[in-house]
Amino acid sequence: MDWIIDEEAAEVVRRIYRMAIEGKGPYEIARILATEKVERPSYYLAQRGMGNHQSNYNAADPYTWRGGTVADILSKQEYMGHTVNFRTYKESYKDKRVKMTPKEDLVIFENTQEAIIDKETWERVQTLRKTIRRTDSIGKANPLTGLMFCADCGAKMYNHRGKAGNARDWAGRPNGKKRPDRDEYNCSRYDLGNQHYDKYCTTHLIRTAVVNELLLEAIKGVCDYALNNEAEFMAQVCSASEDRQEKAARSIRQRKQRNEKRTDELTRLIRKLYEDNVSGRLSDTLFEQMLRDFEAELSDLTEIVSQDQQELERISRETINAEKFLSLVRKYTDFSELTPAMINEFVEKILVHQAQGKGASRIQEIEIFFNFVGKVDIPHKEVELTEEEKAALAEQERRRAKKAEYNRRYMEKKRRQWKEQQEQEQAEQLPLAAEQKGEHIA
Repeated sequence: MDWIIDEEAAEVVRRIYRMAIEGKGPYEIARILATEKVERPSYYLAQRGMGNHQSNYNAADPYTWRGGTVADILSKQEYMGHTVNFRTYKESYKDKRVKMTPKEDLVIFENTQEAIIDKETWERVQTLRKTIRRTDSIGKANPLTGLMFCADCGAKMYNHRGKAGNARDWAGRPNGKKRPDRDEYNCSRYDLGNQHYDKYCTTHLIRTAVVNELLLEAIKGVCDYALNNEAEFMAQVCSASEDRQEKAARSIRQRKQRNEKRTDELTRLIRKLYEDNVSGRLSDTLFEQMLRDFEAELSDLTEIVSQDQQELERISRETINAEKFLSLVRKYTDFSELTPAMINEFVEKILVHQAQGKGASRIQEIEIFFNFVGKVDIPHKEVELTEEEKAALAEQERRRAKKAEYNRRYMEKKRRQWKEQQEQEQAEQLPLAAEQKGEHIA
């Protein structure tokens, strides 16, 4: 049966999908619609003599949207113009219980009616809904969650936010100041390893503010290059696709093989734990603790292997669509601020590498992959600096070196003073300790 589009209701559906792209969950969307007094579907239909609840739609409560209703709207393929048949079934004609048909058994006829939501938006929403974004003490979920991955082991990055406690001086003493609130990402496998004193990966720590700054700069740069050099952009994207797919697939296969090997090893270890526990060689308490740790790692590895398999399948059927990316670019006219909608529409994933060096010389690479076109390398033109600019850079380096030398001497002086103070206190305490010892002997 073909759908007849009700434009008023269709606009509500489009808005629900837009809010999902902006990072809002079903229950948050439901609260917004209820607050704005948008009629819920059953009431809207019943008032017009349609729907399955014309006699029991609760006319006194027209605006109470449910999160489940929004989630159902966000999952319907019919909004892409498809017809979906056999959503439910019964075991037999005698059985009154209705069961839901598994997704893989649904019968779908594509493009049977006019679409309300385009395929790219629908698929993007399904991807976003797979990642749980929890609110915390800051109040809002971080829109980067679900997009950040460790470049070395492939695991998701965990977001850590909250209060960072009191600041301390050079000697580690509280100085009465508050440290800035934490908002950073690190490798989830590193976190898991720390829980049972093992190293599965390195931290890959990076602050959210740094990622946001680099991300906005990358989006602005790629969009500007794509709009001003359409022919070159499309040629570059298409030519780079094949080489990138081959390299990515090879890297993912190697990581997948390592993780599968570790999965087999964990399975054998868990089996050995049960044998040792049954034979009495391992206490119940230690058995439960070790089993919990091994199962947590196994669950994490299984998810990573599954993600790698999905990525390999995606790469094998990937078709670079520069035209779709250009259409997305043309939607945006303001790049002054990075918004959740911009992140969700432009970014496919972000790979974070382990930082190299320390302090001012610390360097950390992140790779940004865009929807439709993957990783884009913008050609940079060599710019010849003027004499004034060269002089300014030289002066900047001179001042930086002078400041570094001042800090070094200052810290040496403070350490020397602290050491002298410690020695003086120890010297003053020795006679007192000797005197107390003599009194005790007497």
